[in-house]
Amino acid sequence: MKNTVFTIAENKPLTAAVYEMRLAGDTEGILPGQFVNVAVPGFFLRRPISVCDCAPGALTLVYKTVGAGTEAMASLKAGETLDLLTNLGNGYDLTKAGASPLLIGGGVGVPPLYYLAKTLVRSGVIPTVILGFNTKEEIFYENEFGALGCRVAVTTVDGSYGVKGFVTDAFPETYSYVYACGPLPMLKAVYRKPGCGEFSLEERMGCGFGACMGCSIQTKDGPKRVCKEGPVFKKEALLWEN
Repeated sequence: MKNTVFTIAENKPLTAAVYEMRLAGDTEGILPGQFVNVAVPGFFLRRPISVCDCAPGALTLVYKTVGAGTEAMASLKAGETLDLLTNLGNGYDLTKAGASPLLIGGGVGVPPLYYLAKTLVRSGVIPTVILGFNTKEEIFYENEFGALGCRVAVTTVDGSYGVKGFVTDAFPETYSYVYACGPLPMLKAVYRKPGCGEFSLEERMGCGFGACMGCSIQTKDGPKRVCKEGPVFKKEALLWEN
């Protein structure tokens, strides 16, 4: 964990409720699947936000305005600074990817998969990506994944764009490994599909670095903290029924 001050380079809307914030600061060692904890001015508790993209000195966060804290984040301007705790959590294991990994993101579960896809592509592995949304108006980052060379499918619940239905309706016939992030009902549906994989869980957090135990869940290996032992867990460790 690092405590670093970042400078906002850009903070813009991608959809009516989703924003992309680009920041400049120390990004050394940040891994795909990890998150940062943002100190929003005027709020006591930090906001945990997954890492969407990372390069030397540059960090991208994509977040949804769901309350007063994230709404305050959306009002911040270029040139302002933010205090971040970085390098938090357990990231994805890229050694398990195999030759044809499948990346599945639902809603604001999409952002951390972009950094993962970018890292896989750099290693010579081209993943298939499924992005799930409720409507066409909520879609973001389809073109960004495509620009990496990924095979991209988009699903919408109302059928207004792409495949009508859920991410499970767009599964390919074969894949080597699954990486997923999104709402719990989506993850449980993906869990019922065959094969091995890793799931990034969303859970309310207090401290964000394992001290308060507020985000603990039960696994097959006993209680685990989503902020510390997670947010990424192996499929076989989760106590979900098929």
